[in-house]
Amino acid sequence: MLISGFEKNTLLDYPGKISSIVFTYGCNLRCKYCHNPELVIDPIKKKSIIPEDKILRYLKKRQGLIDALVITGGEPTLQKDLIPFIQKVKDIGYLVKLDTNGVLDSIVKEILDLDIVDYWAMDVKYPLEYYSEYDVDIEPIKRSISMIMNKAKDYEFRTTYVKGIHNIDDAKGIGEMITGAKRYYIQNFRKGKTIDPQLDSSNSFTEQELKQIKKNISKYVQHVEIR
Repeated sequence: MLISGFEKNTLLDYPGKISSIVFTYGCNLRCKYCHNPELVIDPIKKKSIIPEDKILRYLKKRQGLIDALVITGGEPTLQKDLIPFIQKVKDIGYLVKLDTNGVLDSIVKEILDLDIVDYWAMDVKYPLEYYSEYDVDIEPIKRSISMIMNKAKDYEFRTTYVKGIHNIDDAKGIGEMITGAKRYYIQNFRKGKTIDPQLDSSNSFTEQELKQIKKNISKYVQHVEIR
């Protein structure tokens, strides 16, 4: 596992749970608005890699004080040791939340079949036609969505909306992709470090626009919130 970031405590990343977060290095997408460019486009530095044993020792010491471990990135499904690592965390007694973009649907399937993840968060980046523009095969995305909806213990889908990349009507296309899903979060782009340094506050949607996005997608999904 290439773990290059670790947060010991958060109340924000696993709904209703106190959790720790590990950030894995590497991603198979290059979203311009990614807020973790050091995990995606910057070369990894050996001194920044956190040994998984260090994470596991911390979790053992914090049993009863922390509920879960969130595994995010980057894209965690790229990690060859992801499944053994999750199993070690589960053996200690923790819930596990996994963030993914769904591109590696075979890994998503393997993890779902093993039933070792308690909460999935899949980023639905764009409507289907946009994925083709970014040279991403849409079939694995569709399969991952279907498998998560039908097999996951609990899950959410989410999209970060970036003005200039997304528009308000994109919510309809995304809604069609996840029709019947139980939970969806709208995340507004916020200025910060990004792969494309030219993105700024002008790429954020207004509160009224976000409400319209919510209205557009609410007809497809059971529960929609703006984060």
